[in-house]
Amino acid sequence: MRAQTAVPVHEVIATRRSPRSFDQSAMISDTDLIAIMEAARWAPSAFNGQPWRFFVGKRGEEVFSQTLSSLVEFNQQWAQNSSALILVAAKPTRDDGSIHADYQFDCGLAVAQLVFETHSRGFVAHQMTGFDKDKARENLAMASDLVPVVAIAIGKQDLPEKLPDAMAERELAPRARKPLEEIVIAGLPQL
Repeated sequence: MRAQTAVPVHEVIATRRSPRSFDQSAMISDTDLIAIMEAARWAPSAFNGQPWRFFVGKRGEEVFSQTLSSLVEFNQQWAQNSSALILVAAKPTRDDGSIHADYQFDCGLAVAQLVFETHSRGFVAHQMTGFDKDKARENLAMASDLVPVVAIAIGKQDLPEKLPDAMAERELAPRARKPLEEIVIAGLPQL
């Protein structure tokens, strides 16, 4: 389903969704997964600090299971069918030991590029903050200087009807965003 944009935008942005219905038989190749991570690697970063760290696991691998078990039960129900799970963590301090107050912004940029590359390759991605950060730290034997930020499920989209009713309803709902006039405070030309 295409987004109803005020003006045309890039096809990947117009068609991107964060579905929960994943084809449990779909696999992702190493080539696609490496390209997705390469896109994240090249994201803009304040002072080129690159605070992001990625724990990547394909379905059937240990990192996948460790990440899945850290998700809240609602997310486990559908994310178990994804082809890969990625846990994004960050280093909230700079190399000199000072606080990197904007590390989450940098991680958001890396995740956005990861998501766009995922969709451009015919896969879908769903980002989740619904996970137990302490459990993720423990499961993934995360270094003490890292902070878990977000989990991402990647795979091929499946039919929404395969989801439980409430999830399927959300899956089929129209894409909606606040109008530009509501989120741009000043400087927007008239459309």
